[in-house]
Amino acid sequence: MAKKKKGPRQAVGLKCSVCGAFGYVTEYNKNNELLKKQADGKGSFPLNKYCDVCRKHTLHTVAKKLK
Repeated sequence: MAKKKKGPRQAVGLKCSVCGAFGYVTEYNKNNELLKKQADGKGSFPLNKYCDVCRKHTLHTVAKKLK
């Protein structure tokens, strides 16, 4: 059985903002994201990714945190 990771990295799912399809699973550093938001007022999300359902590049937002 795999151990639970320790540290600031958070696994998240990315969802298409146009059609709502769940397409990507990625992780980001929670501490770095907070620093980016404090510095310039915006973070890394939403990301411009390819959606298989829409068949074009669209904005993808954080859908949920994975366990």
